[in-house]
Amino acid sequence: MKFTTALRKLSIFWLFCSIMLSADLGYQSIRLLVIAAPTTNPLTTPQSDPLVPQASIKRPLSPLEIKRIQTEITQLNQQAQVQLEEGKETEAFRLWYRELKLQRAIGKLAEIEALGRIGNIAWSNNLASDLQNISERLVILQQEILETKENNLQLLNSLGNAYQQVRNLDLAIAVYQQLLTQYPNDTNNQQNILETLGKLYLAKFDYRQAADSYNKLLNLLTSNKIELSQSEITTKKQNYLEQLAKIYDFYAQPNQAISIKEQLAEFYLKNQTQLEQLTELKISLAQDYQSLNKLKLASQNYQEAASLALSLQQLALASEALQKLGQLYQNSNQSEQALATYQQLIKIEQQTYNYYGLINIYDRLGQIHWQSHNYPQALTAFQKGLQLAKSLNYQVDYFNNQIKQVQQRINQSKLRN
Repeated sequence: MKFTTALRKLSIFWLFCSIMLSADLGYQSIRLLVIAAPTTNPLTTPQSDPLVPQASIKRPLSPLEIKRIQTEITQLNQQAQVQLEEGKETEAFRLWYRELKLQRAIGKLAEIEALGRIGNIAWSNNLASDLQNISERLVILQQEILETKENNLQLLNSLGNAYQQVRNLDLAIAVYQQLLTQYPNDTNNQQNILETLGKLYLAKFDYRQAADSYNKLLNLLTSNKIELSQSEITTKKQNYLEQLAKIYDFYAQPNQAISIKEQLAEFYLKNQTQLEQLTELKISLAQDYQSLNKLKLASQNYQEAASLALSLQQLALASEALQKLGQLYQNSNQSEQALATYQQLIKIEQQTYNYYGLINIYDRLGQIHWQSHNYPQALTAFQKGLQLAKSLNYQVDYFNNQIKQVQQRINQSKLRN
């Protein structure tokens, strides 16, 4: 018996360590708590309250008893809130602990919901010992649910939500995974669970599992088994595709990202929605193709992004797309295409009075002409850059040096001729 009790306390301790770390309170908080925390959890002591019949009396509560308890619970919660606002955390939680025991008398669902709510208060106020007490009680309740096979949908959903509120993402995920396997034919419920799992995995930066959840959600939408209107399906599909695009970017998976982003671009065009976002999506697609050295597809998407941005008067995005396109051409030794792109970019930068951008473009034009031994054109580009640089007192020495080098080459050419 003593061994079992000790083992249980040890398992609770490690559970709490997990909760503290997931709440970003860290090892130091755990160490201090081990030194300072009370040894007795108020929620594990026997039930004793004048409003609750003695444990020896085995009968359901009457409607009148339940009403009295609920009235007292409301008052206790209000009093505890006042105490907390006055900075009296210990007194506030003494009242909440009594509330939680009264909730227990009503039933597991009421208690779990209250544990989640009050546990969130403990977490928000960095009350580590109170968070530990509440988390320990949740684990005990989960054990009881499993032992008595009370695996009803509402109870497990409430438990998963409570674990989220006390910031134990691992135990919340375990509960929702159990729900997935327990209700395989309830597609609407599976959709809600998978959406929750996707968010939980993202909170843990587990991009592989998050992607798996959102891909399953997309498959559910196409199965025609979910009871949703067409507008709801459209909205959810857009959300799932956008989430997957972000996940694959974070996960650094350009092949998967391209597949999703192409679907998303087609979705935007088909539904004529989010066209403003389509420009950014096209730029992102181009970058993915470029990272895979698929330069033709990359340049195509940069061009489409620039064209769309100009049609929507998104001049900053048009500038970004053309800058990246020009760099792509320049890096792949396609000088003529790069020059044409930068000439187009000059018009946009002039339109937006982006003088720093113009200075950068003239520098790039000068470099391209220099590398192609077109020294007069290089000189013209660097002189235009110098003129703007002087007006902003920016990189003046750099352009003077570039001009000096070009003039030396021009003079050497004249001497040779």
